[in-house]
Amino acid sequence: MKSTLLLTSILAVSLFSISACKQDDVPTQAGLPYQSSFQRDTDGWTADITDYGTAQENIMEFKSARAGLPAPLDSSRKSLMIESMNRSDDAFMFLKKKVTGLQPNTDYKLVFDIELASKYPENSIGIGGSPGSSVWLKVGASPVEPVKELKDGFYSLNLDKGAQNNDGKDAIRLGNIASSDDTEKYTLIKRSNTEKPFVARSNEKGELWLLVGTDSGFEGLTTLYYSRINVTLN
Repeated sequence: MKSTLLLTSILAVSLFSISACKQDDVPTQAGLPYQSSFQRDTDGWTADITDYGTAQENIMEFKSARAGLPAPLDSSRKSLMIESMNRSDDAFMFLKKKVTGLQPNTDYKLVFDIELASKYPENSIGIGGSPGSSVWLKVGASPVEPVKELKDGFYSLNLDKGAQNNDGKDAIRLGNIASSDDTEKYTLIKRSNTEKPFVARSNEKGELWLLVGTDSGFEGLTTLYYSRINVTLN
């Protein structure tokens, strides 16, 4: 009887372990998307800002939070709100998330599908540039974590994201954040790099850091709400 119970317990533990392994291996399946809609939490995404001097540190007015979509949109839908006053004329507000369970040292093609709420018309006019067409949405990935670095009194990103409307080694543009409406009201806009997958190589631990951000040439307040971030790896 004891032998039977022991065998049953071993089998149960083995089946649980196999099931857990299969769940952990799910992200390595080709074409599986990482989907974040922020209904329950931030889903591992964190926010930061770079490209400004230490003299401007206390006037950038940077903030981020999980929040409902703004009016006139459905406020019951959650999002990641990110906001700053671009005192440097070059602010880069970004979100990052670590993906694990990938094959080590392997090249992946990444397709980002981004939905966010923006209230800035294409033809809007502002100091330094348009609040809509002079703020560029960028996405990318890296085997190392995107972090803010201080050098010679200036905070910059440790990755090559490119300058404003230029691509970099570690990030590419998906266009700008302009809405199609001529009036300043929040509208959901979608951006994707389906036609131009981004290639990044995982590190020796099978990890990649995802990067989504805005490179701004508009010297004013920008407030955006990311309502969905989907990333497919192949």
